[in-house]
Amino acid sequence: MLIGFFENLRRYRVPVTLRELLDLCSALQAHVAFGSVEDFYMLSRAVMVKDEKFYDRFDQAFASYFEGLEELEPDWLSKVIPDEWLRKELEKNLSQEEFEKLQGLGSLEKILDELRKRLEEQEKRHQGGNKWVGTGGTSPFGGHGANPEGVRMTGPSRNKRAVKVWEKREFRNLDDSVELGTRNIKLALRRLRKFARTSNQEELDLDDTIRSTAANAGLLDIKMRREQENRAKVLLFFDVGGSMDPFIKTCEELFSAARVEFKHMEYFYFHNFVYEYVWKDNRRRWDEKMSTWDVLHKYGSDYKVIFVGDAAMSPYEVNSVGGSVEHWNDEAGAVWFQRIMETYEKVVWLNPEPERAWQMTTSTQWIKQLVEHNMFPLTLEGLEKAMRYLSK
Repeated sequence: MLIGFFENLRRYRVPVTLRELLDLCSALQAHVAFGSVEDFYMLSRAVMVKDEKFYDRFDQAFASYFEGLEELEPDWLSKVIPDEWLRKELEKNLSQEEFEKLQGLGSLEKILDELRKRLEEQEKRHQGGNKWVGTGGTSPFGGHGANPEGVRMTGPSRNKRAVKVWEKREFRNLDDSVELGTRNIKLALRRLRKFARTSNQEELDLDDTIRSTAANAGLLDIKMRREQENRAKVLLFFDVGGSMDPFIKTCEELFSAARVEFKHMEYFYFHNFVYEYVWKDNRRRWDEKMSTWDVLHKYGSDYKVIFVGDAAMSPYEVNSVGGSVEHWNDEAGAVWFQRIMETYEKVVWLNPEPERAWQMTTSTQWIKQLVEHNMFPLTLEGLEKAMRYLSK
């Protein structure tokens, strides 16, 4: 079995050698992991993967090889909402006038209370209605509908207005091995690199050597200088999933360029807005969270902070307790973001949505204010401006 798993890792371009395979065999013989797919996953990844940038490939290889052996997470949604209620057959296409007549319930608490009541009362599937859990209608609960506020329970977002999303979500990690089609992103990021002559070792100063040799009538005059070190420190926070899916390629290019340009760089993922925890591995994000407090205390105030996200979401996600679409947050996202702003001197937000669309969502305007108007479009020009601000 391990030989086949080893070969599958290689097929997915995970750089593993016989040394890692023998180490894994030794660990299994010592019963480091026994009788649990979850334990074997954690052990094999720790032994076989030497660089976290290959985590995504490892997860794909692991899933394909052990597919069907055991579900890592239960499909709990089907126990609460029958699949039949969420079957998509019809979508209502409302005119702008009809949509504007729809009224939300007014607050997140009212929405959740109403959902509990309707789940207790509903006994069958509904399609195209305005009250029960179903699809295609104007009810606040279900999928593919057109209510201005609601709880989405299945499928992709259509109108991007749900204030809660009730479904198991799988996000994909960014892969820093993506080949850039242009060097311009790297050149834009390079503006942030600050060099300080702190090394004791010397290196050849080629430009000064050429100038001195020319001034010395062609006689070689070698000039040395103290080795220069890239000391720029960067924290990158990537919004993943949902409305960010169309921008995966752009974010991967940015991630790939940043890994090359910044020697001191840490990255984290979040979904829509930052709350009490972030994560580094999207496939393990429910089990391997990192407290936002820990991030603030671990990485000093000399780090430059870059958020990458579209900023378009329900306003509750920014300013309300319990506003997160995926979990109950005891403190509003704006509170956590303000703590980040107070910890770090320079923070920017890169928005992949066209700048002309920023005025169309309340949340984007609020986040722009939270980041002290240092929101820039995720374009080459926007990158140039963001790096210029961070390097001041």
